[in-house]
Amino acid sequence: MFRMMLKSKIHRVAVTEANLAYEGSLTIDAELMRAADILPYEMVYVYNISNGERFETYAMEGAAGSGVICLNGAAARKGALGDLIIITTFSTYTPEELNHHTPKIVLVDAGNRRRVLPSSP
Repeated sequence: MFRMMLKSKIHRVAVTEANLAYEGSLTIDAELMRAADILPYEMVYVYNISNGERFETYAMEGAAGSGVICLNGAAARKGALGDLIIITTFSTYTPEELNHHTPKIVLVDAGNRRRVLPSSP
């Protein structure tokens, strides 16, 4: 039996832009996408902590190191600049894969830059 599990999460990232005129999607800083193992055009689930909105869209790669998180198209109606959001992806896994599965969790600082935590002893 396959199970759908969390693959990756970018936690509490701030919306930096909203572009209602764009076709759609969510632009994410390329460094954050790499850290979270999210590919361009991959489906993402977005949870807006600030207003409770939830929606699905696809990821678009933004400039690396820019901290950009841009709500594009209809998604621009789901949040405002400065809103904190959670971006997640899910995947299906076999029982064997689950024995070694750990989701990638990416935490950020106030500038939407990846925060690297010191390793535990």
